[in-house]
Amino acid sequence: MIETMAFTGSGTAAGLARAAHLRADAQAQAQMRADQQARAVAFCGGQALLTASGAAPDPVLGAGLFALTLRDPRCAGLEPIFLGLCDAAPVFAFDLPPEMAQSLPEGAECADLRGALARLDARSGEIAATARALITWHGTHRFCPACGAPSAIVLAGWQRACAACGASHFPRMDPVVIMRITHDDHVLLARSPGWPEGLYSCPAGFMEPGETPEAAVRREVAEETGVQVGAVRFLTAQPWPFPASLMLGCAGAASSTALTLDPVEIEAALWVPRARLARIFAGEDSEIRAARPGTVARWMLADWLSASV
Repeated sequence: MIETMAFTGSGTAAGLARAAHLRADAQAQAQMRADQQARAVAFCGGQALLTASGAAPDPVLGAGLFALTLRDPRCAGLEPIFLGLCDAAPVFAFDLPPEMAQSLPEGAECADLRGALARLDARSGEIAATARALITWHGTHRFCPACGAPSAIVLAGWQRACAACGASHFPRMDPVVIMRITHDDHVLLARSPGWPEGLYSCPAGFMEPGETPEAAVRREVAEETGVQVGAVRFLTAQPWPFPASLMLGCAGAASSTALTLDPVEIEAALWVPRARLARIFAGEDSEIRAARPGTVARWMLADWLSASV
């Protein structure tokens, strides 16, 4: 069983080259904004501007993302964020006003990025994750956290500067542990209140200051489900731009199995045998839906299933 994770990029030179050395180069930025090959991706009210399902991939952005030009009138007066280069073509991002959703370009649609993971390829997924995280960060950091004065975008969107107190602020990511907890031939699945009906996934939670990932895994699982965890090992990571998390996928071995749920965090949890998880992945279970394709949880569970083959 082969599963892919969204937002992780291609891992090759075919992905997004961040080109950090160009962020402070005003002349290079002006030239790139005028470049005929330049592309821009956009978000509108938190939703991504996407192509219609099944549309041909853009040669620069890849599949799924709608390509704007920097000359598009919808972008007039907006500050572009420089994301980097794809095959030497500059790529930017815009945060469009919510009202723009009523006047989208032909062939474009606004959609929740989480529901469109399957429409993105490796390149467009990396671009989308970078753009959304930066746009969200700018939207919540318009004022200096140190003194409260308005801050300004610098370094082509990769920093904010406060003229009042001189402080500099940089985009942040919040580490989250997500855990594949197993005991013998069973894996622990859980669901949070408000999730779509039947959807179960791996437990997860934010790391706290002063914690290692291993300690966070043990604490979160114990707090949310009452299960005690022994050995923990790192598996993989996934950027998750909702709003700006880094999912640290870990495997943990349970040393207890009794469930005592925190009802604020967990609506239901259960130990699922390997055979049933296989049926869940095949869509043959009447009660449980598998974790969404493209998520690190889906990858970790598929990896556990494949280990039995």
